[in-house]
Amino acid sequence: MKILVLEDNVRLAKLIASALKKESYEVDSFYNGEAALEAIGNGYTCFILDINVPGMDGISVLEYIRLNHKNIPCMIISSNHDLSHIQKAYEFGCDDYIKKPFFIYELIQKVNRLCLNKEKMLVLDENFTYDYENKILLDQNIEVELTKKEILFLELFSKNLHHVATYTEIEEYVWEGEPTNLINIRALIKRLRKKIPFEAITIVKGYGYSLNKNVYVK
Repeated sequence: MKILVLEDNVRLAKLIASALKKESYEVDSFYNGEAALEAIGNGYTCFILDINVPGMDGISVLEYIRLNHKNIPCMIISSNHDLSHIQKAYEFGCDDYIKKPFFIYELIQKVNRLCLNKEKMLVLDENFTYDYENKILLDQNIEVELTKKEILFLELFSKNLHHVATYTEIEEYVWEGEPTNLINIRALIKRLRKKIPFEAITIVKGYGYSLNKNVYVK
């Protein structure tokens, strides 16, 4: 799972990144809002945004994220304790808010709560399950090998199981921001359907893909 950290205090940004990496997250750190904005489409699982940074402020970055990525968790961090800033952050859709100074442990716990799927197993049918924690697909308890992109596609639905993933969302999350095209996306789905129940993935014509309504987590 990959996290974007926007924090202009270089020392604090390094501390946050180091702690997150110990939790097995990938981390990209940015020190101004405009640089972070350019990277938003690079397949992030979570955003951690300081409000007062050079260039575009964190609230404006949050606003842009919510226009384009409604389901990705966002946390605001700030030394500004003004109630109006906190209210504005929540109005624009932040999932949590942490005030400076804070304990790194506290931040990690909040990130884990936002980013980690509490349900461990995705049940595709009576025979097939996907283990989110260990990234393993099982067919009647026999492991089925998955590629990284196939894993990322299944994890795309971990926060909002039956939402429709648009082609753009799939490109940004599964291809991690690298340009692709509809042919490659369809080829990925075709390969994955050979490994899981065919009907587990539903096509939403002209828009994207979702998981079948009978798929559930436990």
